[in-house]
Amino acid sequence: MSEIFDIAIIGSGIAGAGLAAMLGDKANILLLEAESAPGYHATGRSAAFWSETYGGPAVQPLTSATGPKLKAGGFLSPRGIAHVADKDGLEALKQLQDNFADTSVVLTPLDRKDIEATGGRLKEGWDLGLKEGSCEDIDVGALHAHFLSIAQKSGTHLKTYNRVTGLKRLDGYWQIKTTRDEFKAKRVVNAAGAWASEVAALAGALPIVITPYRRTMIQLQVSPTPPAEMPLIMDALTRFYFKPEDGNRIWLTPHDEHAQAPADVAPEEIDIALAIDRFSKAADWKIEKVERCWAGLRSFSPDRAPVYGADPLAEGFFWCAGQGGFGIQTSVAGSMLAACLLLGEELPDWMAEVDPTRYRPNRFR
Repeated sequence: MSEIFDIAIIGSGIAGAGLAAMLGDKANILLLEAESAPGYHATGRSAAFWSETYGGPAVQPLTSATGPKLKAGGFLSPRGIAHVADKDGLEALKQLQDNFADTSVVLTPLDRKDIEATGGRLKEGWDLGLKEGSCEDIDVGALHAHFLSIAQKSGTHLKTYNRVTGLKRLDGYWQIKTTRDEFKAKRVVNAAGAWASEVAALAGALPIVITPYRRTMIQLQVSPTPPAEMPLIMDALTRFYFKPEDGNRIWLTPHDEHAQAPADVAPEEIDIALAIDRFSKAADWKIEKVERCWAGLRSFSPDRAPVYGADPLAEGFFWCAGQGGFGIQTSVAGSMLAACLLLGEELPDWMAEVDPTRYRPNRFR
C-alpha cells in the first residue's frame, strides 16, 4: 500500500472505463474491478443502441451530446426506431411526442402504410407510430475497449479480482480494502453500477438508493429473414422491443424490470415466455428456435436520472452511478461531465446543453 493514488475508481464497466479515459494522464488513477475482466455485468449485456428518447428528457442532453462523438469514432451504424402503438398505447405515443416537443429530437408520425414499410411484420391494430430516425446501433465492445485502451496508455492501473470490502477515511486519504489487497487514494469514485449503494454504505456516504432491475434479452431464429435495414420496433407502452441481428435472428426483450439484489443474473423462464407471448401477439414472425437468453442489471436512482458529483457527507467520495439502461449511449458526455467535476474544469462547448446541477447527488439529501 505504498503508492498513493490521486483517484481510485471502483468499477471498470462503461462508467468507470469512460471516466478513466477522460481523466487521462491528469491524475494517477487506480481502476478496481471485482470480476476477472472489465465489463462483465451490465456493459457486456447491453442491447447496444443509441436513442435520444431512451431514458427520457432528463437523460436526452447527455445522449445527444454523446452521439456525434460516437459517430466520429466509428462506433455507430444506422438503425432507426419505429415507436409503435396499438389502441392501448395511443396515449403513451402522444406522451412520448409531447415529452420531446421542446428538444432537438425529431419524431415523425407513422401511419399503417409506414409501419408495414418498416419490415417489422406488425399485425393489424398496430396502426400508428413515431419514427426516430436518428437511432443507431452501438459497437459496445469496441467502445469499451477504446476507453480502456486510452486509460491504460495514460497510466491507469487496472486491478481485476479486487472487490472492495472496506472504505475508511483517515488522515485525508481513503484506505481501500479489497478481497486481494489494500490501496490508498486521495479520492474515491463510485462507478460500481448495481453495487453502487453497497459501496456508498461502506464509505458512510449519502444513502442514495441505486436499485438494480433485471432485464431479459432473447435471441430468436425467425422466418422469413428480417430485413437488415429494419428499424428497432419499440412498443410505446414499453411491453417489448425487438431488432434484427445477424441474418435470420431477432433480439427481443419484454422490457421487464425486476428489482433485485446485485448479482450475476440469469433470465427467468416466466420472462422468456412473456417476451415470446407479447412478440407473437404483436408481430407475424414464425419462431424457428430460441437460440439463447441472457439477463443484465440496469441500475436506477430514485428519480431515474444518473448521479454525478461529490458526495455531500463523505469527503473525497464521488458518485458516477445510476446510469440505468443508458450508460453506454451517454458514455462520452457522462464521462466528460464526471471528469470535469472531479478536476474542477468547465464543460467543453460541445456539452453546452448539459446542466450538471440536475445530476448532483445532493438532490437526494
